[in-house]
Amino acid sequence: MKAMESMTSGLGAGSLVNNGSHTSLLGGEKVIIDTDPGIDDSMTILMAFQTPEIDVIGLTTIFGNVSTVDATRNALLLCEVAGRSDVPVAEGAHEPLKGGEPRIADFVHGSDGLGEIGLPPPSGKKTERTASEFLIDKANQYPGEVSILALGPLTNLALAIKSDSSFPSKIKRIVVLGGAFLSAGNVNPAAEANIYGDPEAADILFTSGAEITVVGINITTQVAFTDADLSELRYSKGKHAKLICEMCKFYRDWHVKSDGLHGIFLHDPVSFVALVRPDLFTFRKGVVRVETQGICVGHTLMDQGLKNWNGPNPWSDHSPISVAWTADVPNILTFIKNQLMKPMIEEI
Repeated sequence: MKAMESMTSGLGAGSLVNNGSHTSLLGGEKVIIDTDPGIDDSMTILMAFQTPEIDVIGLTTIFGNVSTVDATRNALLLCEVAGRSDVPVAEGAHEPLKGGEPRIADFVHGSDGLGEIGLPPPSGKKTERTASEFLIDKANQYPGEVSILALGPLTNLALAIKSDSSFPSKIKRIVVLGGAFLSAGNVNPAAEANIYGDPEAADILFTSGAEITVVGINITTQVAFTDADLSELRYSKGKHAKLICEMCKFYRDWHVKSDGLHGIFLHDPVSFVALVRPDLFTFRKGVVRVETQGICVGHTLMDQGLKNWNGPNPWSDHSPISVAWTADVPNILTFIKNQLMKPMIEEI
């Protein structure tokens, strides 16, 4: 525990300015992170707090890597680790839209979602508003200004759409980690975990008309930290480098057993890069639908516009979304390394 205390001690507040209702980084695009932390979620959240180009105005939590209750605990803890306890954390849905027990990937991230390294509980508390209420509130408060980075199942966003049909038009853009386009899934051959976690919610979001970018695991599995990269990170001057590397031990060992990879895939961090550096990707636009029944539940299928269909089909009359198609892997990896290895932004 002493080692953990040393990793989380001396937490600075960052370059902060109080605007009355919310303490924010100077400038930057307003971003809400919808998350199920999760080790790679944790890396992403800490990166986001290190990025002056964005202003994280809230975290909303969802099941996936852990239960929603544990996701909320982890989100609160990460805000405290980053010195950003001012950032509100709103707890989301506890089950998929269709009900039932959610799929929890504790075998990937550990029973606590943070690699079972014995981190202390947070002292902060969640907001009284639910995640979907918080999302709607912020969309109404800042119409056209809020972007969402969605790192888990999409239940909270679907609930916001079901509660307020104008919600999609009020959000600036949504970057989603999810799907497996022209590649195998990671839950089964057909489906990726986030979409599989609530396929009905994903189909609602993808056909909502919102400005959406999707980054699938066909892209994110191209970007990985090797054992050498993790060692470089551990001995860097990064404010949270040692903490992240302690978390990653569990995650790395699972990758060895599951994928034969002596390292870790950077799923969530790559999606964050797509938010702040879309120039490092190419995209294709098309209508995406999600299978909600049968053996291919959670499968994402895009109409690539290669044919003029003779009559309507389930892809007809829906707005296209952007799907990440190629990635500048060396520069994405360099960007992630630089973000994780730099010291915390000094206070003004």
